[in-house]
Amino acid sequence: MTQHDPPTLAAHRPGASGQAPDAPSLSRTTRPWVPTLLYALGFLTVYLLAICTPWGQRAENALFGLGNQGGEEAWLYPLSGAAYGSTPLPPLELSAKPTLMVGLAVIVVLTLARRCWWQGCAALGVVILTTGGKEVLKSNLPRPDLVGAPENLLDQGFPSGHTAIPAALTLAAVLVVSPRVRPYVATAGVLWLACIAAYSATNGGHRPSEVLGATLLACAWYGLATWLLPPAAAPGATGSPRALSVITLTLALAVALVSGARNDSLTRSLVSAASGFICAALVWYAAVGRPAHTARRTALG
Repeated sequence: MTQHDPPTLAAHRPGASGQAPDAPSLSRTTRPWVPTLLYALGFLTVYLLAICTPWGQRAENALFGLGNQGGEEAWLYPLSGAAYGSTPLPPLELSAKPTLMVGLAVIVVLTLARRCWWQGCAALGVVILTTGGKEVLKSNLPRPDLVGAPENLLDQGFPSGHTAIPAALTLAAVLVVSPRVRPYVATAGVLWLACIAAYSATNGGHRPSEVLGATLLACAWYGLATWLLPPAAAPGATGSPRALSVITLTLALAVALVSGARNDSLTRSLVSAASGFICAALVWYAAVGRPAHTARRTALG
């Protein structure tokens, strides 16, 4: 019996053989390129289906016919900055650029404080490429008039700039903060994103496809950044409480419902809320859910 004890103990003690050789493999496993490709394909799919097909255009244009075209009937209109004397909820209206500048400054400060140079560069890249790419895409992606829409519905707004800012800043923040607080920073960010995305879709400024496109664009750049990071700097598994995902997504749904609500159309309110919630879920999965799940599969394997 004693002759079999050493092999049995060694088989159940991975550390006995040393974990250093497995560390690079774990890092590479937690940085697959597949999610980046999926986010990019999702972005392209949303654009092609919602903007380049007649039925996609009709479906989204029909939302503007449900109730008034302006945002005055939205519950959050007093916080939009469009109402006279109101203070805009960042990054709405004139607060967009200041919000972006403050966010970039915070990332730089965190990078200097934690001396996480690779992560800081990746975070800045996510924000700059998302917000800058949004401007390039909005100027170069055509929106053909396939259904004879009114002139006020022909403006190209894909992807949404107001949604791109909270999505990019949230994903950038999780790159430079401590792993212990990363899930809670992600929670705050996705709640902010759910609010802005749902309101942008319901106030008449953007279509659901435009807020989804902005979020997918940010997730694609985040996925690429984490994939290209050196193994030692790549974000690994996030030790978040199991209940945090349920709590975060439940709160995101509640925030999206309130932010997308209108007094004149239940359908338009629900579609806008669904758009905001999907945006929040995408960013949460990219920032917290995917790395943790991947690492768990690796450990079990």
